[in-house]
Amino acid sequence: MDVYIVTGASKGIGFQLAKQLEGKGKKVIGLARTAPEDVEDFVKADFAKTDQLEEVLFKIIDGEMAGATSWTLINNAGMVDPIGLIGAVSAEKMTKALAVNLTAPMILSNAFIAKLKHFEGKKRIVNISSGAGRNPYEGWGTYCTTKAGLDHFSRVVALEQSKAVDPVDIISIAPGIIDTGMQETIRSSDEEAFPLLDRFIDYKEQGLLSSAEQTAEKLIAFMESDKFEEVGPIADIRKL
Repeated sequence: MDVYIVTGASKGIGFQLAKQLEGKGKKVIGLARTAPEDVEDFVKADFAKTDQLEEVLFKIIDGEMAGATSWTLINNAGMVDPIGLIGAVSAEKMTKALAVNLTAPMILSNAFIAKLKHFEGKKRIVNISSGAGRNPYEGWGTYCTTKAGLDHFSRVVALEQSKAVDPVDIISIAPGIIDTGMQETIRSSDEEAFPLLDRFIDYKEQGLLSSAEQTAEKLIAFMESDKFEEVGPIADIRKL
């Protein structure tokens, strides 16, 4: 039984990943703050409360270990807020974004690797990153930084796991620009806080946004292909 743990499974890419993987007969455990529709197994988790995440993951793995032949952790949960130029951003919102976007996936990955150290089957971590982690954007100082951190964390883990007896494969992949609630948040921001606002409004008006369903299909096809082991720890779904 292939087991997938998907964070942020209540909406957007996370929901579509969980739904489509279940449709392929995979065992999927979704994690989110609110219960998603049509996802069979769901665990409530607040990714801003990072002290609880290790225990949550350990319990999931213990519950599914007997029948598991492979494990995949998909760190998808994330937030684009706070949007604003540095010097005008809420410290509280910045702290929450750092927890959700970076600290949470680091803790979950650490727990995943530790708990499955002696598991001999396939083990994978897929971190959903962003082009914002590889290019600077005014108004996204926090978001860009968290995604850049997630990329570099993935590089470090890949280096470490290359020397492990039963290694975990890891990749940080940018999924492209997707028509989700995050894009709605971006388009509703103030131009003074986000100078690139007009560009993102144009993406929507010109039909340049991919759907969450299409993106999930591409990500699953990639995970099921031989490319996963070939591309290295950093990738962009649009270039595969």
